[in-house]
Amino acid sequence: MPRRVSVESLDRFRGNLQSLVAEKAKSLTGLRYCDLRIEIREEKGAVAENGAEKASSEDYAFDFGVRVIAGGRINAAGYFGRVLGTTDLDRLEDVVWDGITQAHSRARASARQKSQMKGRYAHLGSSLTSTELAPVTVCQDTVLAAYTVDPRQVPLSETVKMAVDGCKTLQSQGSNIVYSASSTSTFLLRELFLSSDGADIDQSFAQTEGFAIAICAGANGNFEHYDFTGHQRGWEVMTDGYSNGPIIIPNFMDFCRKLGADAVEVAAAPPLKPPDKEVTVVTNPHFNTLLVHEVVGHPSELDRALKYETGYAGRSWFLKDMQDNQLGNQIASPLVTAYSDPTIEGYGSFKYDHEGTPARRAYILRDGVLEEFLNNRQTAAIMGVAPNGSARSTEAQLVPLIRMTNTIFGPGQQDPQDIISEVQDGYYIDGHRTPSIAESRENFRITAVKVYEIKNGQLGQLYRDGGITSDSRDYFMSIDAVGNDLRVNPIPNCGKGQPMQAKRMSNGGPTMRGVARLTGPG
Repeated sequence: MPRRVSVESLDRFRGNLQSLVAEKAKSLTGLRYCDLRIEIREEKGAVAENGAEKASSEDYAFDFGVRVIAGGRINAAGYFGRVLGTTDLDRLEDVVWDGITQAHSRARASARQKSQMKGRYAHLGSSLTSTELAPVTVCQDTVLAAYTVDPRQVPLSETVKMAVDGCKTLQSQGSNIVYSASSTSTFLLRELFLSSDGADIDQSFAQTEGFAIAICAGANGNFEHYDFTGHQRGWEVMTDGYSNGPIIIPNFMDFCRKLGADAVEVAAAPPLKPPDKEVTVVTNPHFNTLLVHEVVGHPSELDRALKYETGYAGRSWFLKDMQDNQLGNQIASPLVTAYSDPTIEGYGSFKYDHEGTPARRAYILRDGVLEEFLNNRQTAAIMGVAPNGSARSTEAQLVPLIRMTNTIFGPGQQDPQDIISEVQDGYYIDGHRTPSIAESRENFRITAVKVYEIKNGQLGQLYRDGGITSDSRDYFMSIDAVGNDLRVNPIPNCGKGQPMQAKRMSNGGPTMRGVARLTGPG
């Protein structure tokens, strides 16, 4: 009878796995470094559609990934990852050792190819990416998950009921809601990170999430409105909500109620007819959640900036090349500061990244000046800077990528109502919907849930199907007011990489005022 896989299963193997990585792996020819990531996630969730249960599941995920750096005069990295099951529990050490040897073989083969390339093509060979890793503090630590209600103790029937009741709450907001759906999920995740340098890190996370969508009929066509809610906590997030500083999360019924009411209100509004000139715009924290994500967060990821993603995802307007870049330059108003910080609360919170690097705040923009890129140990070594703990994978079997964490515009000093009251003629941009971003993110178009006209410092007519567009630098340089109302919101579905990795993080900001062009339907 196979053993049941649970997060406690890793207790049996932690010591022996550390010996494999820190001792036995060093016997492999030419090995310079090895690390192992292994995780177990226990999860459950449900989906409802039009007020009825559609699906539910209770499952686990169990997988591991290995990186080896090996070679001779020239080194290279080799990776191996694998999904595991219950039958692997009784032979886990053998399975992991096989993964280490396969990663080692790949590293040695790559090192031979690099050596041959360097000897054959001197100029091209000298451009080969270094596999040196910038030094980090080697840590041994255990980090426990934070929750009141253990996700594993929630009956599956409760996740179903919450999803169905949320869906019914959506529908109750208007008879012209023609479609509704909602989902709820909760899980407990445990990650081990072990390295040949002696790192031994055991981190656990609780995560609970809700989603709702409503499609509402209106005189100007259907309006689709959807959003996510959740936090790194237990099931109490759904039943009670959560509030701490810039994170304000309603319980799931209130979340669905507001989303449905907003959908009904916006569906009845007239479409925006944008003026043919730039206008003053006041953007609210929810809109700035997507703005900072797309136009600051992604361009600051150093693998993108160094062109690793050019073929399938684009480049960065922050860095053309090592000589021509924006580091140290004023690219935004002095009122604009943006940072990525896994040490504050949010979806992107952790104490150590997936290379064992201790987490810290990384200032991307400080007082409008580009200060720092998000990096991993390899790209930090290339740039000659300290690692800032931004390497993460969606699953242990996948290679860690450089990802933004809790990435936000920092708060200012002004009351948001004062920011609006100072505008004689402009627009208030409320909530985000869909981004359309240039290849290097040097300009953007992002649509909003609501657009209000501002006349003589007061909100006026509500419009639907509007948004803003601008050159990124021009828009950030135009910011002349930043509010004190910082809000941080969950983003659960940021895609990156080949194969695609969908990662959770938090983004946000305060109310901000600048100049941009409005966009309308189409």
